[in-house]
Amino acid sequence: MDLFIKILVCFFAGAGAGIGTGFAGMSAAAVVGPMLITFLGIPPYEAVGIGLASDVLASAVSSYNYKKSKNIDIKNGVVMMIAVLVMTVIGSFTAKFLPERAMGNTMQISMIIIGLRFLLKPVMTTKAQMEGIPKSKRIRNALIGGIVIGFICGFIGAGGGMMMLFILTSFLGYELHTAVGTSVFIMTFTALTGAVSHFTIGEMPDTATLLLCILFTFIWAQIASKIANKAQTKTLNRVVGAVLIITSAVILTVNFLK
Repeated sequence: MDLFIKILVCFFAGAGAGIGTGFAGMSAAAVVGPMLITFLGIPPYEAVGIGLASDVLASAVSSYNYKKSKNIDIKNGVVMMIAVLVMTVIGSFTAKFLPERAMGNTMQISMIIIGLRFLLKPVMTTKAQMEGIPKSKRIRNALIGGIVIGFICGFIGAGGGMMMLFILTSFLGYELHTAVGTSVFIMTFTALTGAVSHFTIGEMPDTATLLLCILFTFIWAQIASKIANKAQTKTLNRVVGAVLIITSAVILTVNFLK
């Protein structure tokens, strides 16, 4: 019975995380962490590590699908990626010295607000308009955004992808498909760095839980990212908004049950 419950929890955690990653470029840890903490009683630091590990393959397969559709702009996002990677390690190291951590409701409320933004004010920027933005402006904003995003991702293991998507579309002027593709590409390395940091600083998690979460998240991210790349911009805006709002509402409920 315990094994069945573990598989069930990991399945739903992986489904939510994979769909969020594939459609909206959000961090899988934002879903996996709270689910494991609440329903399986896994320590927060360990749960975040599992969430970050689940994010690696999910983001990798999503970025591959976005790359096939030419919806990744890693050249202009390299500054953000470096800043994110460095700050993820610092955030993860800092978090180890806290006695207890919980997924804050503030992050989920922020996700709902951002989700409403995509629903009420869709991102309709074209690739031509995106390429017309001065490079110096992109680099400056990417550096600042990367520092904030990286620390948050390493510290609480969540929110990096969502914040990256918001910054890419709102401040760097990215077309939505390209923003999601670039976000999941960067999150592949961010999640890998965060997971390695967590497991190196802390301890290796339960193997069965780790593998189940990785598998289910990977499967759903593969499905979601393939659908997302074929969707029209307006449709993708609606799906991204809905995914962020529904996922956040579920996580808030999960946190309330703890």
